[in-house]
Amino acid sequence: MTERELTTPVSLTLPDGRLNHDALGWARRPLVDTSGIGGRFWGRNKRWEYWNVATPTHIIALTVSSIDYAAVHEVWVFDRGSERQWHASATVLPARGVELPGSLDGGPARARAKGLEIDIDPSPGPETAAPGNRLRARIDGARFDIVAALPAGHERLAVVVPWSDTRFQYTVKDVARPAAGWLELDGERFDVPDGGSWAVLDHGRGRWPYDVRWNWGAGSGVSGGRVIGIQVGGMWTAGTGSTENAFFVDGRLHKIHEELTWDYDIARWREPWRISGGGLDAVFTPFYDKVTRTNLVVLAARTDQCFGHWSGTFRTSAGETIPFDGILGWAEEVHNRW
Repeated sequence: MTERELTTPVSLTLPDGRLNHDALGWARRPLVDTSGIGGRFWGRNKRWEYWNVATPTHIIALTVSSIDYAAVHEVWVFDRGSERQWHASATVLPARGVELPGSLDGGPARARAKGLEIDIDPSPGPETAAPGNRLRARIDGARFDIVAALPAGHERLAVVVPWSDTRFQYTVKDVARPAAGWLELDGERFDVPDGGSWAVLDHGRGRWPYDVRWNWGAGSGVSGGRVIGIQVGGMWTAGTGSTENAFFVDGRLHKIHEELTWDYDIARWREPWRISGGGLDAVFTPFYDKVTRTNLVVLAARTDQCFGHWSGTFRTSAGETIPFDGILGWAEEVHNRW
């Protein structure tokens, strides 16, 4: 499969709201303007920011999203030792109390709902000039303030996935972002230590089919003295000519231009998953399955997001074989009707 690399800014949509074919491809930076998503084709527009932060002791996730007719948000904190959870979610019909920028880094994302507050800002704040994102949230029993740094030269996978001229998705999968800050649980403060914590972003803007399934896997960490980032996906990109597969080494993106083979059984999710192809030979060994089930008639979702560790090898196009082991992350299976 041949994928075109985008190197200059481009709009995702044409003036009539349909897909701009000049945007088809992938990039190492978020070059695509998605401000045309919204308004036209009401009911099919999907916009979201999902962040996940893994620390030596906890896993933290937050979602701010609007799917036209609903705003869907979540905050989740997981204690890796005890497996205790702090969780709040909200589905607001019709969508209100939500703010999302037209394009990535174009402004803040905010969510306000009963028992839940989320603020995502495109820079840490006035106390530092370093680029990055500040992630803050508050729910009953939990709150946090974390900065996901954006190191110089750090590359991000941006991909346009086309199903048709009226159904398409722009995704930015940004893995292995160094994170630091604090987490407070039931009044007890925990560090999010710099050097041992990693953030991952899933930024999405597009117009989706009603019924869709996907796999997604990500991992971040240090192995063999190198910063490793893993980004893999499947099912939803099949037949589109695009993939969201890449391997990152010390911030450098190595694009995988083919669909990968996923070998797993969600009914036996604790058994190792195997994901291979395009130079990647990876084993994912889960330790926890975050199960989410939603059925609101029009809106329904089934998600098994399994957290665990990645190991294996990646062979670059230049012929270098890079081994990795103990990379914390997740692999998931999702079926949405939305």
